[in-house]
Amino acid sequence: MTKSVKKHAESHLMNRVGWLRAAVLGANDGILSIASIVSGMAAGGASREAILLAGLAALVAGATSMATGEYVSVSSQTDTENADLAREKRELTQNPKFELEELAQIYVARGVELPLARQVAGQLMAHDALGAHARDELGITEITVAKPIQAALASAASFTCGAILPLIVAIASPPPLIKEMVIVSTLISLAILGMLGAKTSGARVLRPTLRVLFWGALSLGLTTLVGVLFRIKS
Repeated sequence: MTKSVKKHAESHLMNRVGWLRAAVLGANDGILSIASIVSGMAAGGASREAILLAGLAALVAGATSMATGEYVSVSSQTDTENADLAREKRELTQNPKFELEELAQIYVARGVELPLARQVAGQLMAHDALGAHARDELGITEITVAKPIQAALASAASFTCGAILPLIVAIASPPPLIKEMVIVSTLISLAILGMLGAKTSGARVLRPTLRVLFWGALSLGLTTLVGVLFRIKS
């Protein structure tokens, strides 16, 4: 039985949560941000050159902004986790008996009988006291621990990949049809991204796809309206 358990390595969806959120957010933001700028510029009567320049500048600014934002945000989480771990380490040194009982009571609250809970807590603390308290008291595990650099790189890369799509469409489209082609291709891309995100996270496909399409269409509509209202007069 023990051998079969060791051989059975399960792959859980939670293992993807560290990079999945940043990647999906980055790609979605990249597609929608650049497509909205391109459609707004096109609706405002800008030339293809001006549209592409604005889109390229927005791509660079957006990728660096996403990376910086993710790094700062996740680094703050890392600082909080490290502060909690340092405090827990001090408490384990100063009052190990209290910490053992505290861990045992956590297991009791989960349905384990007190004598067994104390025995389990004692064995776990003998093996890795800080790790046991980090996992069961603080909720910090290898899966959920903050990884700033990973999140920053995933956000920048996914934003860039998403942002390239509307720029390619703008380059390939006839000037009079840039706005229409970008809007249609963006909605299709967002729908595909919504479905992929749902599949990757193990969720149902319809609701996430409709959600991303609704907000995408709203963003495109508002920026196109801005272009129409403030159209460049030739």
